[in-house]
Amino acid sequence: MDIAHVRNEFTAHPPLMREDLLEKPVAQFERWFNEALSAGVVEPNAFVLGTCVAKRSFQRTVLLKYFDENGFVFFTNYHSQKAQQITQNPQVSMLFPWFSLQRQVRIEGRAEKISSAQSLRYFLSRPKDSQIGAWSSPQSKVIDNRALLLNQWQNMKQRFAQGEIPLPDFWGGYRIHADYYEFWQGQPNRLHDRFRYRFDNQIWQIERLAP
Repeated sequence: MDIAHVRNEFTAHPPLMREDLLEKPVAQFERWFNEALSAGVVEPNAFVLGTCVAKRSFQRTVLLKYFDENGFVFFTNYHSQKAQQITQNPQVSMLFPWFSLQRQVRIEGRAEKISSAQSLRYFLSRPKDSQIGAWSSPQSKVIDNRALLLNQWQNMKQRFAQGEIPLPDFWGGYRIHADYYEFWQGQPNRLHDRFRYRFDNQIWQIERLAP
């Protein structure tokens, strides 16, 4: 199937200049994230998490739940494939593909588990059915059919019918400590704007990259 004709011209933004950027990358990310929220981008906190183990790379979409200057936090099953890969190689990448805004943000850094207390705080804020879901799914394991998953969810629902649902010991958050950011904004004629923030000598260096 030849799809060479599928193309889009990028005209949503004026050129992005160095003076338009904030000095701290987290502040710049927050500015663009808030603009994605205001523009009604679907799942603006969804990002592609990249891991690499034994010369193979892996990607999947997860949801960002918190960020500040200390890093970017997401949650998962600690027995999942992604968690096992992070244990072997904590260097990961993040990609926020805000297609409707003709923007994307790429971030690289090191992932580490957050404390159980921090994970519990978020876990208790989730809807009860989502809490039960965390207990129900043997994430990344092979299962015979969907009925088994639904039966397990019903069993967990009955088990935790009364009182608060405890935090599973196999579930929690990771914080990604970023040391590299790239902000990409589409421009006409494929002359896109790309700026990277690179942490060097305790200072964030900001550089323009060719598209």
